[in-house]
Amino acid sequence: MQFDVVTLSRIQFALTIMFHYLFPPLTIGLGGLLVSLEWQYLRTGDRQFEEAAKFWTKIFAINFAVGVATGIVMEFEFGTNWATYSRYVGDVFGSALAAEGIFAFFLESGFLAVLVFGWDKVSKQMHFFSTCMVALGALFSSVWIVVANSWQQTPAGFHIVREGLNARAEITDFWAMVFNPSSVHRLLHVWIGAYILGAFFVMSVSAYYLLRERHAEFAKKSFHSALTLATVMSLAALVQGDLQAKNVAVTQPAKLAAMEARFETGKGPSPLYVFGLPGENARRVEHGLAIPGLLSFLAHGNFREPVDGLDKVPRTDWPPVAVTFHSFHSMVWLGGFFIAITLFATYLRWRGTLFEKRWLLWVFVFAVPLPYIANQLGWVTAEVGRQPWIVYGMLRTSDAVSKTVVANQVLGSLIIFLLIYVMLFAVWVYVLDSKIKHGPETVEAAPAVTSPSALLGVASLRAGTGGASLTAAEEGPPHPPTKGKG
Repeated sequence: MQFDVVTLSRIQFALTIMFHYLFPPLTIGLGGLLVSLEWQYLRTGDRQFEEAAKFWTKIFAINFAVGVATGIVMEFEFGTNWATYSRYVGDVFGSALAAEGIFAFFLESGFLAVLVFGWDKVSKQMHFFSTCMVALGALFSSVWIVVANSWQQTPAGFHIVREGLNARAEITDFWAMVFNPSSVHRLLHVWIGAYILGAFFVMSVSAYYLLRERHAEFAKKSFHSALTLATVMSLAALVQGDLQAKNVAVTQPAKLAAMEARFETGKGPSPLYVFGLPGENARRVEHGLAIPGLLSFLAHGNFREPVDGLDKVPRTDWPPVAVTFHSFHSMVWLGGFFIAITLFATYLRWRGTLFEKRWLLWVFVFAVPLPYIANQLGWVTAEVGRQPWIVYGMLRTSDAVSKTVVANQVLGSLIIFLLIYVMLFAVWVYVLDSKIKHGPETVEAAPAVTSPSALLGVASLRAGTGGASLTAAEEGPPHPPTKGKG
């Protein structure tokens, strides 16, 4: 099978970004839970909450380090495979990534050493403050990445500058670029998905401990905190997903039509497909189950107005319908599962019988891949549904690749990346497994106040003078060497 440079470059970027995106959502989700656990420790004085926070901090740091390493690769791909695209959006992306470095990287990495190494060196109040700053830095990092990507979906606050045969987008209104029509909706969706993933990850490990009758009190406290977050965020995903779909109906109608396999606009109310097999050639959905009028209600708030179909745009501007349809519907089905299982578990917790249901604990143990899949499917829906545009309505993906790169070069680097990522994933799983098998540790008492010398001593660990390494099980993983992509 012969692939052209555009297809291979798209496959390579999809591989690198989907692998990278295994880590940032867990970083964000665990950051929120760390804040919750430490706050409960400060409020109650229960050392079990402190032990839980220290254990999950080690998992956070390992995940952060791998997230940073995998995020760097994508930045280089912009210059190697997508030079035309980089020239076109460089002014927009440059400002967003500079803002990330100023507002997110220094905040997140500056306090990471205190979070990881400062348990017995700074006061519990200072450590809690550092935890909040790291969690906030993870959120800020995601803000600027999502803003840049959202600008590709719904460009705003710019004009086009022509330079001979080339063109580039130049910002005219920074805040209009930041608050483009889709950025807030998409950012909230990313955060909600990340918190769901973090919560299910913690519930999976905690349920495993409970089933093995190890670290029971630690596991129960971790599970309770994570279940509360998972329940709230699963319900929030339902509400926010509806708002985002309404936004897509206005800003990217072709994407919504592909998400629902809406080939013809029609004159009556538009049905919503629960499942089906869309056929682009036949222009209909085979073997599907549709709810009459529901798509009209979700998009327009009534059961009368039809939703625009793909017949409203030229055939050359259609997104890949089958991939967009199935990724979107699979994500929605998974979201429904998260709501059902968390509400059921919350009901059992209220009844006081949650931890008696061993079968349910096993469900939570093995459910952890599902939020990973749901997060990936969300990005597949967003990015494939934008095709054939890399900047919606302005720059086609086929016109954005580098002019000097050939297919064999991309194929060679793709194979190398694949091999490296397999090994890196194996290392990540191995280190996580060793930390989880080791379990939580007893935490030494923190000093009553934080002295400047103690704070500087913790900072020296970040600089490498403390000899920290990923293999130092008692000290925890080191601070990653570069900016907070994870």
